Amino acid sequence: MKCLIIAAGEGSRLSSRGDSKPLIPILELPLIERVILTAREAGLSDFYVVTGYNGEKLRNHLDKFGQEKNLKITHLINDDWERENGLSVLKAKGKIEENFILLMSDHIFDGTILSELLQQKVGDGEVMLAVDCNLNNENIDIDDVTKVLTDDDHKIINIGKNIRKYNAYDTGIFFCSPAIFEALESSSNGDTSLSAGIKILAQKEKARVFDIKGRYWIDVDDEKAFKKAENVLLNNLEHRNFKKSDAPK
Repeated sequence: MKCLIIAAGEGSRLSSRGDSKPLIPILELPLIERVILTAREAGLSDFYVVTGYNGEKLRNHLDKFGQEKNLKITHLINDDWERENGLSVLKAKGKIEENFILLMSDHIFDGTILSELLQQKVGDGEVMLAVDCNLNNENIDIDDVTKVLTDDDHKIINIGKNIRKYNAYDTGIFFCSPAIFEALESSSNGDTSLSAGIKILAQKEKARVFDIKGRYWIDVDDEKAFKKAENVLLNNLEHRNFKKSDAPK
């Protein structure tokens, strides 16, 4: 199965640590390498990475990394990287024509979330989002996190950063059918966010959720989140899964 990873943004809030956010190391391993290696442990090996800001540096790094790890990494370029993330997903239209996993290059997470998500059934025209139902999660930036309202049938009713009623958080881990591309095109003239596309599918009752049941995930978006991510990884001993030989040479 193919895995699409969004890595086009500037990541200005972590610019003091490096000029390419996906390449910023956390416990010796660049963020995007940690995401890719987590996905590989879940059985994925065919990656599509959308680059934008400082893209050439990231693409060169990933070419070397892919060779070293025997991974297929295809580059997609988003020149509109300053706009919202739905446009990055749209860059995969025509390249990915079957169900696929969608990940963020700056979200780290317990690999068992992805392993279990891959065991779920996603039908034609559907998308499934891994959600965190722990509204007291201390690793959340409540002002920045995307919030989700679901019903008793695990269907998404509403999604967005500014919705007032919600019962879960968007982890940035998706199991998608190609229907996501049409949904994003429907919204791209206005709201170009990924959430806007999910909302369109939700209106058709085609967007469902998968509960991560308290397992860890964190959006490494600023210095505060970076420190939290280091602690989360240390507490879960996740860095031991990826030996120093997995770090770039």
